[in-house]
Amino acid sequence: MASHRKPRPTGTRVGIRTPVLATAALTSVALFSQTAQAAPVTADKPSVEEVQKKVDALYRQAESATEKYNAAKEKTTTQRKQVDKLLDDVARRTQKLNDARDELGSFAAAQYRSGTATDTTTFLLADTPQGYFDQDQLMNRLTSRQKSAVDDYVTEQAATMKKRAEAAKSLESLTTTQTNLKTAKTTVQTKLGDARELLSKLNAEEKARLAQIEKEKQEKADAEAAALAKKQATEQTAAQGSGSSSTAAAPADSSRAAQVIAFARAQIGKPYVWGATGPGSYDCSGLTQAAYRSAGVTLPRVTTDQVNAGTTVSLADAQPGDLIFFYSDVSHVGIYIGDGMMIHAPKPGAYVREESIYYGGSSIIHSVVRPA
Repeated sequence: MASHRKPRPTGTRVGIRTPVLATAALTSVALFSQTAQAAPVTADKPSVEEVQKKVDALYRQAESATEKYNAAKEKTTTQRKQVDKLLDDVARRTQKLNDARDELGSFAAAQYRSGTATDTTTFLLADTPQGYFDQDQLMNRLTSRQKSAVDDYVTEQAATMKKRAEAAKSLESLTTTQTNLKTAKTTVQTKLGDARELLSKLNAEEKARLAQIEKEKQEKADAEAAALAKKQATEQTAAQGSGSSSTAAAPADSSRAAQVIAFARAQIGKPYVWGATGPGSYDCSGLTQAAYRSAGVTLPRVTTDQVNAGTTVSLADAQPGDLIFFYSDVSHVGIYIGDGMMIHAPKPGAYVREESIYYGGSSIIHSVVRPA
């Protein structure tokens, strides 16, 4: 007879395990959620204000590198001309040296054919001709013509060696300058590339915010320019009333200043291009150099030289046509046009424009110079 077994009760065991598993699952989800929140996949995106500061800094660094590039380029051109001149001189002297050697050779050949003493031959074959030249007995045996030929040979040999050494040194210096030129060019391109990359990551809303920041900066700069213009007018009126002048430097040539400013105004709207000197585009010092050239005044190529090309005056005494320099490294320059305003080639991506001298704040103004 088959036995009948009662089913094993499972309710109690199942009832115990189910809540435990559910609790463990919920705990795992919670922990996973906390871990995900604690370690985000992407880093925080910089704010528009931070991007604006970074881009401005990169443009500043690019402009500073541009002036170094301009200086190296100008130096390279000058050194290449010097090297070419030295090499030409060496070639001429080498020819004269060869002529002197040929003349000595003719004496040696004549001595060989006649079977006479071969002092000249010995002289030519010697490792140190100067040692033979200093021997009295040898010189006594040479005729006056031969002695003159030896003198010419030794003189040309010394001069040629000296010029060759100068040429070698100049070539070495040129190579160093060319390396500096290449480094500056790479720096400019890298900084501009970094700035473009930052700007390219902004969305439409962020670009609008950036434009608003620039507008606010411009409004503040214009207000500071207006305040300077008012102060200058007040001081000028007071100076005229007392019959004195607050300007220690000679006043600016008004006709020359007018020509400089007229030229600069005609360039408004042309793009800033680093290393450019016109006529289609300019960098900052390229514009000032071209403007003054139009008025018959030669300025150096770079800002660090232009700042020494005249008399320094106070900002309060600035007159139209003066050059106004910016930053501690004197890496930017504009043409003052009065009332706190200037014309300048601002930065990569911008165009020649009229703008307040306080476009970057009063702290960045370095000096005002009135070209001689």
